[in-house]
Amino acid sequence: MELLEVLQSPWAMRALIASSMVGIMCGVLGCFIVLRNMALIGDALAHAILPGVVFAFMLVGYSVFGFFLGSAIAGLIAAVVMTWIQQNSNTKNDAAIGIVFTAMFSIGVMGISKISKSDGVHLDMKDFLFGNVLGVSDQDLYLTTAVTVFVLGSIAVFYRYLFATTFQPVIAKTMGISVEMVHYFLMLLLSFAVVASLRTVGIILVVAMLITPASTALLLSNRLQNVLGISALVGLVSSILGLLLAIQFNTTPGPAMVVVATSLYLLAVFFAPKQGLVFRYFQRRSLLKKIRREDILKQSLRLNEQGTITKTALLEKLGLTSASLESGLQDLLKKEFLLTTNGGYDLTEPGKQAADKLVRAHRLWETYLVQQMGLTEEQIHEDAEKYEHLLTDEILDNVDEHLGFPTTDPHGSPIPPK
Repeated sequence: MELLEVLQSPWAMRALIASSMVGIMCGVLGCFIVLRNMALIGDALAHAILPGVVFAFMLVGYSVFGFFLGSAIAGLIAAVVMTWIQQNSNTKNDAAIGIVFTAMFSIGVMGISKISKSDGVHLDMKDFLFGNVLGVSDQDLYLTTAVTVFVLGSIAVFYRYLFATTFQPVIAKTMGISVEMVHYFLMLLLSFAVVASLRTVGIILVVAMLITPASTALLLSNRLQNVLGISALVGLVSSILGLLLAIQFNTTPGPAMVVVATSLYLLAVFFAPKQGLVFRYFQRRSLLKKIRREDILKQSLRLNEQGTITKTALLEKLGLTSASLESGLQDLLKKEFLLTTNGGYDLTEPGKQAADKLVRAHRLWETYLVQQMGLTEEQIHEDAEKYEHLLTDEILDNVDEHLGFPTTDPHGSPIPPK
């Protein structure tokens, strides 16, 4: 009840609205920052705007819109200087970024230190570094709203240009798109987003809100439109939950938002449907189980040609443990590739066809490695043993056709027909 009562306060509502907008804006914009490998530039611009705040305060005093204008100008200056150094000196790109943003950040810190010593002046350094979302004013809210609408509107309008220059800059140039102008425009949007995030997470942590939701979304989808939506949702949830946790446990909101965003990212790292560690673990386990089953099947074909398929012979030939062999045999029995007999097992017709397919894949690949790759007969067996489990029917048909439909492999063994 106490939390609900707090949220009904005007300052809490302003903080919640501002945090939500910043989460959505940073989430969407951050996707392009991450995809363009510009995370370090985002961090640099976040630090480089501090001199703009200082000079704006010197000129117009404590003004939200003054801070915004000064910060935006400082961000653009930093972007231009970094690009100029990268293009006109032998300094490495990341070094140029580090040189510019540390220099500008240092100027800003020195300026705040000097201003704070003046009588009647209160310019708290930590509010700029880590944010003070609970102190959001109506002016801050208006500014954040305007910047959010501008940034999201710009991404919607120029989406095709951003898409083209992000994934295919060379093709974008041939289409007449100025890659450099799109880059600088993205820097402008980034500067605006950083300024709008000053109150909520501060210049130190804003880079986390730009990068972490986008990185989370990229683990969950590979379609850009879906990534943008997921990233915006992650940013929104991180901002709201972070603020609520900060109010509930009486801690700093900015870092709380970053911790929530990082927690969501870690959940995606482990549980993402296709790229998560848990999914990959079960996928790898399933593949190993498939390989073991197919090895048993192929060896069963050889033993079937010699006489009877027995567990003892399979253990001797394959080197599996008794438990692994038993599990593989049970799978083959369920698929009706094997039948139990008095002395062991026998291959069914579908089992023979599946085994022949594996033999065909093995011997075709050996032939390809010798004829097309120039390997010797002694070098090809292990590679073929690995890829016989991975080659699709389409690939095998293409290889067969490319080789001229050979009937024997390099060892003289017949290649089963399809």
